[in-house]
Parts: sequence; C-alpha cells; structure tokens
Amino acid sequence: QVELVESGGELVQAGGSLRLSCTASASVDWFIINIAGWYRQTPGQQRELVGTVTSGGRENYKDSLKGRFTISKDHAKNTWYLQMNSLKPEDTGVYYCNADIWTPATGSRDYWGQGTRVTVSS
Repeated sequence: QVELVESGGELVQAGGSLRLSCTASASVDWFIINIAGWYRQTPGQQRELVGTVTSGGRENYKDSLKGRFTISKDHAKNTWYLQMNSLKPEDTGVYYCNADIWTPATGSRDYWGQGTRVTVSS
C-alpha cells in the first residue's frame, strides 16, 4: 500500500510564494519513485498538469507556469516539493501530488495525494 501525503496549502497574497510538499510512504521494504509531479484543479476547470520530474531529474512544466513554479526532490525523504513564486489569484485551486511508483509487489502504479488547497488573494 502506497500513500502520498501533501502539505503546505494555505492562503497567500498575490505576489507571494508558497511551497507544497508531498511525501510517499509504503508498507514495503523499498520502492522506486519513477515520476513525481503536481497537478491542480482551479475553479471551473479540469485538473491540469503543473509539472513533473523523473527519477533521472528531467523536468517538465505547463508552459504558462515555467519560471514561476519549480519542482524539487529529496530522495532520502521520498519527498518532492512544488515551489510557487509570484503567485497570482488565478493560481487558486486544489493542488494534487501524483507519482508513478514501483514496488516489488505491485510493479508500477499511479498514485494521488488527497489534495491541498491554495488560495491566492488579490
């Protein structure tokens, strides 16, 4: 059983910064995070990709977020972060972490966090 736990969402003023965290844990001796990423769902919109990072460090971001949002990883803690700078009211939404994780028991599967709410006030 793999679980992703997110934290960091809160109310922030426009122009401010926020860092979200997501930690993966599993009831196995070891597992591999192949791809870690973040998605978001803003009001009235479908869930969309924010960005991903592979185990090899290759990053991919939604074009409109490049330069403001950055994903980083702490391999030792099985944790990845979403650093969000110069936040805008339109960044308001629920942010979900996502990962493709391999375990000896299940092989590679896709997992989601529970979501954390980010509100950017104008």
